[in-house]
Amino acid sequence: MSLSASDLTELMELWEELNLTAADHGNLSRVETLLCSGGGGSGSAPAVGHGAFLRVLSVLYAFIFLVGLAANAPVVWVNLRRDGARYETHLYVLNLAVADLCVVATLPVWVTSLLLGGRWPFGDAACKLTHLVFSVNLFGSIFFLACMSVDRYLSVALLGDSPDSRRGRKAARRLTCALVWLLALAASVPDTYFLQAAKSSHHDGAVCRAVYPQDNPREWMAAVQLSFTALGFAVPFPVIAVSYALLAAAIPPGSDRERSVSRRIVLTYIVVFVACWLPFHAVLLLDTLTLLGAVPFSCRLEGFLDVALHLTQCLSLLHCCINPVLYSFLNRSYRYHLMKAFLFKYSTKTGLARLLLPGEPASDTEYSAAAATDASVNEGAELKDERGRS
Repeated sequence: MSLSASDLTELMELWEELNLTAADHGNLSRVETLLCSGGGGSGSAPAVGHGAFLRVLSVLYAFIFLVGLAANAPVVWVNLRRDGARYETHLYVLNLAVADLCVVATLPVWVTSLLLGGRWPFGDAACKLTHLVFSVNLFGSIFFLACMSVDRYLSVALLGDSPDSRRGRKAARRLTCALVWLLALAASVPDTYFLQAAKSSHHDGAVCRAVYPQDNPREWMAAVQLSFTALGFAVPFPVIAVSYALLAAAIPPGSDRERSVSRRIVLTYIVVFVACWLPFHAVLLLDTLTLLGAVPFSCRLEGFLDVALHLTQCLSLLHCCINPVLYSFLNRSYRYHLMKAFLFKYSTKTGLARLLLPGEPASDTEYSAAAATDASVNEGAELKDERGRS
């Protein structure tokens, strides 16, 4: 269904009011100064039905919520049950899973708002708190991926495995995790400060939206979007890419097949991060340049940006569902602990253990021996576990 000028204006404001991320704001001020025709030609709005688009977004976010919850909850549970030695080597994985779990846990609130046509029935405090939880954990998820890439390279290539070295790395990991959460909080506070449950000008009820200072709202919006791109992609992506590239070059000698598998795994980490986040940040940067006047405004561009921002944001949130697969489920050690925690009695009786983990012990005595051995393996062996799955 083609949108009229009033429909487009309402849709732009709804996206601004939903404010699903620190960068997710509408461009109502520009639409109000240049009413876009709903007809054809270069000034036409995209032929997207308002209600249908809201429903599609609701379904996508509901899907991400269900998959993210099912994938990340077992990772958190299994890592918390591990003994002290293994807990330390998987501290980043645990924090990553907690962050991803908290991100997807906020999605039902946003879905409720979408199904209500953008209305926010939860009040001002919930508006700020829900967005803060979402933003802190989204930044945290990205930062932990960067920290994990650096840690893996240092563990395999540079650091020794003496007791003093292991103790130093444990302390460094704890401190790094604390600093990551503080940095994620600091990155999220400025935009959250401007959020409020404000009255909508297009329908009854309140909406959760950022209200920037009236003298320069565009500059504030552009600054927030640029900071999100810088902290969410421009800084962490080079860290991830360089660290894993160095790790691929430093993989210990082995068979050609083992090295090939290991390098494919490392390449997958980089490709998945780019595939999930680059489209969103590219569209966001284009929107920021339009806000600053560096790119000429048009109604067609406005309609494209509005739809593209939300669809690419859904793509970026899929990373919360993919992370546990890449960093946990592909690891034979994790699969062993998962089976030990959830399926031990059933799997040992039916042979499921040997089916899922070829070569792993299947008896109770063998499981205990494997656990004792596994706890003494150094951090560099984690990559070998991943290679061994094939």
